[in-house]
Amino acid sequence: MLPSEDKYLANVSFDTVIFGFTGEELKILVLEYQNSGKFALPGGYIRRDQDLLDAVKTGVMKRTGLTKIHLEQFHTFGRLHRSDPETTKEIARALGIEMPNDHWVLERFITVGYYSLIDYNQVQPAPNRYSDSINWYSINKLPKLMMDHQEIVDKALEAIRNDLGKKPIGLNLLPEKFTMKELRKVYEAILNEKLRRTTFQRKILSMGILKRHEKLYTGAANKAPYLYSFDEEKAKNIEPTQKLI
Repeated sequence: MLPSEDKYLANVSFDTVIFGFTGEELKILVLEYQNSGKFALPGGYIRRDQDLLDAVKTGVMKRTGLTKIHLEQFHTFGRLHRSDPETTKEIARALGIEMPNDHWVLERFITVGYYSLIDYNQVQPAPNRYSDSINWYSINKLPKLMMDHQEIVDKALEAIRNDLGKKPIGLNLLPEKFTMKELRKVYEAILNEKLRRTTFQRKILSMGILKRHEKLYTGAANKAPYLYSFDEEKAKNIEPTQKLI
């Protein structure tokens, strides 16, 4: 069944780059449309009776199963030829739908990009009725994405890297309690570079945004590391001049 223009806003959509951290690498969720071999970011249209942010939250919730969702709007994509009517028709045909040439979803679309940071271990990826699957892919090993979705991913990575010095990025990618090593690995995965352990720890602790808890005893011979958590109130009020890295 084709979406109705009476129900949705024409010419505007949203796309989300949903980041998760495995403990070693940064991944994003990518869906594959049924019977077409087309890969895309999770996204959608906005109902006429719906706020944009509510539409995005609902979309991410349906794809991940999570209700507590961190979202950041990072860019609006509006290049003249970013939409691809032939690709849209091909996806529709693979679903057994013959789309008329004058259908509103074939028109030019401007899309609003959001990135979402979520706990990888809490997610249960769920495809929608149009997709065969939705899976985690390493940011360094993505399938070929349709239209300008690779550009959207690249912009999201640029945004998250810029936000590292302004926002407590690890707050949403890690469990409630974590080791300093786990937090450092988050930053290394995002930046795609190694960070000096002592320098990173000194800078993070100097911010005063972490709470230290008990040690993590594993029975191994090496020294037991402390567990930390974010002081959410302090973490949300980082001074713009302060740098986390």
